[in-house]
Amino acid sequence: MGNRIDGKAFADQLCESLKTEIESLVAEHQLRPTIAVVLVGNDPASHVYVRNKVRRCEQLGIESIEHRLTSSTSQTELLDLIEEMNQDSNINGILVQLPVPEQIDDKAVIDAIAPEKDVDGFHILNAGALAVGQNQMVPCTPLGSMMLLKDQLGDLSGMHAVVIGRSNIVGKPMANLLLQENCTVTVVHSRTKNIEEVCRTADILVAAVGIPQLVKADWVKEGVTIIDVGINRVLVEGTEEEGKSKLVGDVDFDQVIDKAAAVTPVPGGVGPMTIACLMYNTVAAAKKQTGIS
Repeated sequence: MGNRIDGKAFADQLCESLKTEIESLVAEHQLRPTIAVVLVGNDPASHVYVRNKVRRCEQLGIESIEHRLTSSTSQTELLDLIEEMNQDSNINGILVQLPVPEQIDDKAVIDAIAPEKDVDGFHILNAGALAVGQNQMVPCTPLGSMMLLKDQLGDLSGMHAVVIGRSNIVGKPMANLLLQENCTVTVVHSRTKNIEEVCRTADILVAAVGIPQLVKADWVKEGVTIIDVGINRVLVEGTEEEGKSKLVGDVDFDQVIDKAAAVTPVPGGVGPMTIACLMYNTVAAAKKQTGIS
């Protein structure tokens, strides 16, 4: 029987250590890390994510500033707000919750955020730094996934890691982090031939494609460690709860748990780590901007 990797417990531990560090920053340097969160429009999932992030900030002692803009907000208005926050030395991190309404180019939004305040780690300069092994701001989900892997496995050197998905937000940065840990890395995607065969060679499998329960038991070998990044809402069928929905990952947890050495569940796996790592990046940004080692 495989081990269920408790991302929530790890995230709680990380946040406790960050809370202690923030208390020291306030007491010794009069520095309270501050993040500005911008939400444009009425996407229900985005509202939930922002609420969870703000709640974590309150628990840790991070100052959070919320900007809730209407769905009719223009790109120029949003970019002007970002520039204003870039120039505000009291703001250490800027996060614009994606997706944004269709009249706004999300790439323009990402590029507008000052790299040193880009706590999401999406700016091209931060992505480039990660690609050459000079970590600046690392995207929160890959960073959290890597923390879970190292906690579970220790030294990753020489392991074969397969990443399913090649997005700029998870797949590519995850592959770069694994390379830094001396893994042999294969990235598979929708155009990969014999994808199941490739996945079966993995010592570490990271699934990040947004396809519910794509990875079945016959996709993995005995003893693999699996990080399931997917968060998919599906309808519950064939039960008394039919018509209701539930969250599942990109991995069929019930199938793979008997073959894998360890698997992150959904929910309760990578999700809590993503928010915890946003807090981590915010503290790191505040320290770097004020010259605190």
